[in-house]
Amino acid sequence: DPQQIELATASKRKLRRFIVIDEVVDKLYGAKVREYFEENNVQHKILSLPTTEETKSMDLVLNILHEVQNFSLDRRTEPIIAIGGGVCLDIVGLAASLYRRRTPYIRVPTTLLSYVDASVGAKNGVNFLQCKNKLGGYTPPVASFLDRSFIQSIPRRHISNGLGEILKMALMKHKGLFDLLKNHGKYLLDTKFQSCNSFADHGDAALQTTRIAIETMLEELAPNLWEDDLDRLVDFGHLISPELEMRVLPSLMHGEAVNVDMAFMTYVAHARGLLDAEEKEQILQCMRGLELPVWHSGCSWDLIQRALRERLKHSGGQPRMPLPTGLGVAEIFNDTSEETLERAYELWVRD
Repeated sequence: DPQQIELATASKRKLRRFIVIDEVVDKLYGAKVREYFEENNVQHKILSLPTTEETKSMDLVLNILHEVQNFSLDRRTEPIIAIGGGVCLDIVGLAASLYRRRTPYIRVPTTLLSYVDASVGAKNGVNFLQCKNKLGGYTPPVASFLDRSFIQSIPRRHISNGLGEILKMALMKHKGLFDLLKNHGKYLLDTKFQSCNSFADHGDAALQTTRIAIETMLEELAPNLWEDDLDRLVDFGHLISPELEMRVLPSLMHGEAVNVDMAFMTYVAHARGLLDAEEKEQILQCMRGLELPVWHSGCSWDLIQRALRERLKHSGGQPRMPLPTGLGVAEIFNDTSEETLERAYELWVRD
């Protein structure tokens, strides 16, 4: 907004910023972040916090808000900056939405998962009563700053975790993205999504993959930012995974739980005749190539039934089940029988 830029640059008041940074990210990049604000003569407060699924609570939100109040933030011209993974971005987004009813905030994702998922859209939230993201709202950031150099310091498993959400978009909307993951998955894991000119046969697979994943996510989210329409392809992998993830914490990361859900739903699609055996196997092989789990012992038939009942409560009494109908194409179904689900589960367990 040109008026906001003019207001910020014309003011005689010193620039001030309140930054929340994940404590692990702070150890790796905190010195650079502080140096940046000092060199730009910005008065700043950096709050370093442990942001994990286990600490993702209203207590942490209130902790942030106490510090924001002490900093005396101007809610119109001084955005809060969140630097970290998806949990950090979710918590800070909720804190910003509550402070003075709405304070602008900026997302700086530092994991692959948050780069392609939490950085996009309007949702924020925290866990409550052992339910994932039970409290939250819809307050989009004023900006998301995407820098893949953060990703080079995260463990290989975290890269794989982010690939789960990228694969979700590939299976729902983009055959080309699926082919990129199938052909370059190991390379992306090995190079940690950095652009490497020395591997010409891979092109810039990292840039292509992240760009397409974000663009397809935006295509889905932008027309339905407030989720007025509950038929959402981006819910693929998110019907059973919230229950599974919270039940087995910390053994599964978010993208891993999503992938277990997607693997089961691939069997459901096959049991319904939407995918042939070769397409099913291609999907599972791609998942294994991305080093994602295609099964977890915690995903029992009882848990699946419970998760789908919970789904009905929050989706207008319909399951609204996104299923692949091919590679890179999908539809939403409300008529999958219990018999089909059970048959798919038995095949999944057998395999």
